[in-house]
Amino acid sequence: MQNGRQWMNLATAAIAALWLGAAALPAPAAAAEKLTVFAAASLKNALDAANAAWTRESGKQTVASYAASGALAKQIENAAPADIFISADRDWMDYLAEKKLIKADSRSDLLRNRIVLVAEKDKAKPVEIKQGFDLAALLGDGRLAMGQPKSVPAGKYGMAALEKLGVWTSVESKVAGAESVRAALALVSRGEAPYGIVYQTDAAADKGVAIVGTFPADSHPPIIYPVAILAESKNPDAAAYLDFLKSDKAAAFFAAQGFTILK
Repeated sequence: MQNGRQWMNLATAAIAALWLGAAALPAPAAAAEKLTVFAAASLKNALDAANAAWTRESGKQTVASYAASGALAKQIENAAPADIFISADRDWMDYLAEKKLIKADSRSDLLRNRIVLVAEKDKAKPVEIKQGFDLAALLGDGRLAMGQPKSVPAGKYGMAALEKLGVWTSVESKVAGAESVRAALALVSRGEAPYGIVYQTDAAADKGVAIVGTFPADSHPPIIYPVAILAESKNPDAAAYLDFLKSDKAAAFFAAQGFTILK
């Protein structure tokens, strides 16, 4: 009987030891938080490729949200959760900086782009873009597709160029302002607008359009894409991801789409 009680006591002690040991083990690590990137719509092709390379190299996941820079900046202002912002112009990054919504010391200029005039590929003919060129006559009864001139960076650059070249007033009433540069590109690609003003990189991404003319670089402000970590980001991978975007590996994906790399 005594042996039986001893055996039971030993068994109970053993079970207790196992339970306590299991309780002392650390809990499984939570799944790594995905890095959220808010990026200008014109970056989609290049950044998708760069993000895939980042995942292969680091094992970390990214989620990219693409839209017009202004729309993304407003979402960030309204507390949308994100870690990285890449704008298609400095103005919207400045907007967030003034509100202290980015980590100022993480900000840098990443890329440069150009704006071009595009037409549906099957109807494309070269256009000499120069002072006073008759864009209104080229449009006829059609519309000029471009980003919203007051808010979308590509639209702002396009309006600045047309003003500098002295043709804005003749085409202003013909503008079909789109919510993003990719939306403007789609209008031309689908044949819903005879001409559009988009980034050179967007034209390269759509086989349905062709570049018919390139706007002189001095007809508009420099087209710069700044990048920064957002002030509210707690993701420990944000800094490493930013370094990757500035690396030669990522540069290859941006260059393949026609961006100029800024170092």
